[in-house]
Amino acid sequence: MPLAAISSLITLLTHFAPSTTSETLSLLSHHSSILKTSVRNPIALSAGTDLFQRYIVNTLQSATLPHPSKSHAGNKEDVDDGFKTVRDELVANGKMFVERAREARGVIARTTTTEKGLVRDGNTVLTCGESRVVSAVLDAAAEKGVRFRVVYVRDSTVGSSRAGKEEGGKEEWRKGDDMVKQLRGKGIPVAVIGPSATAYSLGETTMVMVGAEGVLENGGIVSRMGTYQLAMLAKSVGKPVYVVAESHKFVRLYPLGQYDLPVQQTVLDFSDRADGDDDERGRGEHDEGVDYTPPELITALVTETGVHTPSAISEELIKIWY
Repeated sequence: MPLAAISSLITLLTHFAPSTTSETLSLLSHHSSILKTSVRNPIALSAGTDLFQRYIVNTLQSATLPHPSKSHAGNKEDVDDGFKTVRDELVANGKMFVERAREARGVIARTTTTEKGLVRDGNTVLTCGESRVVSAVLDAAAEKGVRFRVVYVRDSTVGSSRAGKEEGGKEEWRKGDDMVKQLRGKGIPVAVIGPSATAYSLGETTMVMVGAEGVLENGGIVSRMGTYQLAMLAKSVGKPVYVVAESHKFVRLYPLGQYDLPVQQTVLDFSDRADGDDDERGRGEHDEGVDYTPPELITALVTETGVHTPSAISEELIKIWY
């Protein structure tokens, strides 16, 4: 989602063609706000739009911007043509920025599959969700010949709410089925469990590996609902928790707790109706629900810039923003 947001802002610059720095920043800010208010969970969008706006500001500050000189006083066409050159450069650099960001997933995968990487022979990795970065890491390890196993926690509630017949009507589809199928297709042994079997299964695992929708200022993460309790369980039995995420998911947000996230979701839906169908209520929101995992439950975060402790994330954000 962050890259999709950045790509949409690049397209915006191409079609609207602002003629001044002020117009450019105002246009990006206005449409970034529109994007954020269009979804219940704007954290991933905020990471992408805020980062791109900062990138644009840095680019404009370093560019030689046109301005009316004494010899060209009042010649607006020269100024407009000069800014057009700057704008075209912004768009071109923006596209390069997106391409580099897309390559980040592969860089992370290579980082975690080195000789002393995270995934090694004999490991059993417990994961959940549908993180493409986690999938890329495990795929890369399998392609390198590492022999390991995966325990996949599939949320039965989310699965049943998204269940539907596949082509031919032979079987139901649940969230996570595609990832499990992909891993098994690489020859990786995968055990699928429900959330209630997580604590029982942790004794057989080497580590927990998850992705993130957003990496926060304090080194915590926002990820799919259930990641927090998974990290708590892992911490209680001494299992390391690794987060793999691209740096374009870094977001300037410092929540004080679970209920301090800028997300519209109804998890606790109290009712006194005896005939209420609790299985149906709130399903749509639970499908996309997220929670906050604090930094003290995370062992390390792996990005394309390297392996970081949670306390080092604030320094990485400073490098990106300043």
